[in-house]
Amino acid sequence: MRNRSRLLLFCLAAFAAHAVATTLPESCGNDKVKFNVSHSSAPAGVGLAEPGKAQVIFIESLDTNARCIGCEITARIGVDGNWAGADKGNSYFVASIDPGTHNLCANWQSVNGYLKNKVAMASLSAESGKTYYYKVNVSLASYAFDLVPVTEDEAKFRLKNASLSVAKASK
Repeated sequence: MRNRSRLLLFCLAAFAAHAVATTLPESCGNDKVKFNVSHSSAPAGVGLAEPGKAQVIFIESLDTNARCIGCEITARIGVDGNWAGADKGNSYFVASIDPGTHNLCANWQSVNGYLKNKVAMASLSAESGKTYYYKVNVSLASYAFDLVPVTEDEAKFRLKNASLSVAKASK
């Protein structure tokens, strides 16, 4: 009976650790929301912030050293606790945000627990009328995942070879 109790406690502890490990930071969105992403060649108003808003362009950059056909990664992007959209492969999308300080989150959308825990965070102090660029770095070779601000020059260079992500959320 004592061994069963220990086994039960061990299983409960392992389950609790797994549940905690898959909890996303507050800057992300609801983990139950998944995105289906398609691509479009139509430009998405890059550089044209809405009046009274700032614009953020999120560009996914997939490591080209990986030799994997059809291995595009879907990266969900959250702003202040809500999903703003998603990228897949070498693509981008544009989000309008209010001026002020914002917490950003990128999460590797996956059913695999190890990859699902890949989260990157950044912060942004946005001003009305300005455009900001962030790159989601994805490496399939090392499973590295990061969210970093980039210059306008680098962003323009990357956007030349990127397609527009069109993300549809589902639960």
